[in-house]
Amino acid sequence: MTMQKLLSKARQAIQDFDMIQDNDKIAVGLSGGKDSLTLLHILKNYQRFSPQKFELIAITLNPGGVDNSPLYKLCEDLDVEFHEVQTNIKEIVFDIRKEKNPCSLCANLRRGALNGTAKELGCTKVALGHHKDDAIETFLMSMLYEGRVNCFSPKTVMDKQELTIIRPMIYIEEYMTKKATREYNYPVIKNPCPADGHTNRQNIKELVQRLNKDMPGSKKNIFGALNNPEKLFIWDKEKIK
Repeated sequence: MTMQKLLSKARQAIQDFDMIQDNDKIAVGLSGGKDSLTLLHILKNYQRFSPQKFELIAITLNPGGVDNSPLYKLCEDLDVEFHEVQTNIKEIVFDIRKEKNPCSLCANLRRGALNGTAKELGCTKVALGHHKDDAIETFLMSMLYEGRVNCFSPKTVMDKQELTIIRPMIYIEEYMTKKATREYNYPVIKNPCPADGHTNRQNIKELVQRLNKDMPGSKKNIFGALNNPEKLFIWDKEKIK
């Protein structure tokens, strides 16, 4: 039943944002975390009844020293082509650059490696496991830490790389990926990042939880704001004059 609910929400997002076309070759960015594992299973199930015919592969970036053998076994069982890319991202971020706030640099390095590998493998799309809670947290992080209104898009066309980034789980809440992981016993790989659980995102995640507890429905309203751009009233000095 859990997979049916996940598929229903993913299918709606795919249709709303026109994420998949015929003959697409889609690379799932498989980190080994609960979200990317859930996404892989969603797309593999969706592939069976999708009106568009597409190919599915998985790409895992190894930041250094991580045993991803469970992911090899999983992809073999799912009949999904699997590629593991060895990187020195962990060394660059923590040993060479000694970043105090490592998330931005790490994300940029991972994004470049993932997109580059996908392009080399002939992919047209890269699917990422960002969900509804990620969008809400990113939206608030942008305002509170950067002073701007911004969030990633459910679908981003990268003209220079001839690649499109899609996020089919954008309507799925995090509790559903946790539930699916427990129910289907996904082989979660522990996050090797030394900063895991001690980031600005974790602060925002806890803030959203408190807000939703104190003001029930606030999380829903924040996400609703992302879907109503025409009602996003921002000061424009030129228009106000």
